[in-house]
Amino acid sequence: MKKLVLIASFIIIGYGVKAQTAAAPVKLTDTAKLYHPNADARADIANAVKKAAAEHKNVLLQIGGNWCIWCIRFNDLVIHDADLNKYVRDNYVIVHVNYSKENMNEKLLADLGYPQRFGFPVFIVLDDKGNRLHTQNSSYLEEGKGHGKDKVMGFFHDWAPSAMDPKNYVSTK
Repeated sequence: MKKLVLIASFIIIGYGVKAQTAAAPVKLTDTAKLYHPNADARADIANAVKKAAAEHKNVLLQIGGNWCIWCIRFNDLVIHDADLNKYVRDNYVIVHVNYSKENMNEKLLADLGYPQRFGFPVFIVLDDKGNRLHTQNSSYLEEGKGHGKDKVMGFFHDWAPSAMDPKNYVSTK
């Protein structure tokens, strides 16, 4: 009987440790922050558009804050998954636009159609001229306690420059 109680105790403790590990939030150090409240988001976007034009890419605005665990999870997925990382780097210039109590970038977000209505992170895709192509509600990319790789890759594919190229839709008849 003592063996049974001992085994049950280890199983319960093991589940408790696993649950605590899975629920632990990702912590950033000051040097690793994604979002910068003091950044000039308009200037950052203008520079990204210039770079995108030179490199034949689109611009991906990831709007959120260092306070947002879903923002951090999304970024971690894209950075640590080799396929996603390569695809996004090959097709987009990325700008992290801050939304926090220090700087909500309210005028910019108003000009972008109030994307914060979808929660955070929220993504906006611009073409290489700075035109808004799409606003993506990130909840559609969620899977479990993060974002699904296939859903994220689908989003990246759907709004990549090649997806917007009319030559890909010319009939061969």
